[in-house]
Amino acid sequence: MKLLPLSAAALMALGTTAFADDHTAQKYILDASHSQIVFSYDHLGYSTTYGMFSGFEGEIMFDAENPAASSVTVSMPVRSMITGWEQRFAHFMSDNFFDADDAEMVSFASTTIEVTGEDTALITGDLTLNGVTNTVVLDAKLNAKGMHPIENKEWAGFDATTTLIRSDYNVGAFAPFVSDEVEVLISIEAMIADE
Repeated sequence: MKLLPLSAAALMALGTTAFADDHTAQKYILDASHSQIVFSYDHLGYSTTYGMFSGFEGEIMFDAENPAASSVTVSMPVRSMITGWEQRFAHFMSDNFFDADDAEMVSFASTTIEVTGEDTALITGDLTLNGVTNTVVLDAKLNAKGMHPIENKEWAGFDATTTLIRSDYNVGAFAPFVSDEVEVLISIEAMIADE
């Protein structure tokens, strides 16, 4: 189903205390090898079915003095979806759902950030999926920020959650028997960009 991304990356905009020593916006890029978007939905009341996106790219501009001015952008091909079963993937890519070719992308761009705590924020942005753009809100948390022990550079990690409604993106086939609501969990790592 067409569920997806929420740009956990947006989490970068969490708490001023975590970035108090910064004085200008800093660019972070996602670590594609350690960033995932996992989605789940109820299948006919019999099971919870899962899928994932991984290996995607994104960019965060973080302004420590004014976190609300920070931003995040993320995009990935629809066909990079991982279902764990070839027939399910083909079903999702059929005209019942995404009808996606290799060029179709899913994208997220933040529009506002509301810092809600020392390490939490609500990140609002535009999610474009299946040619439809809707506003989504990510409930985000900073997990850790500091010097990466192997890469020897600044690193940050975040989690975020949101709920999407499939039919809002014209991929609501078989609802409500297959749940229209899709739960999304995002966990990402991001590294400070090289100068």
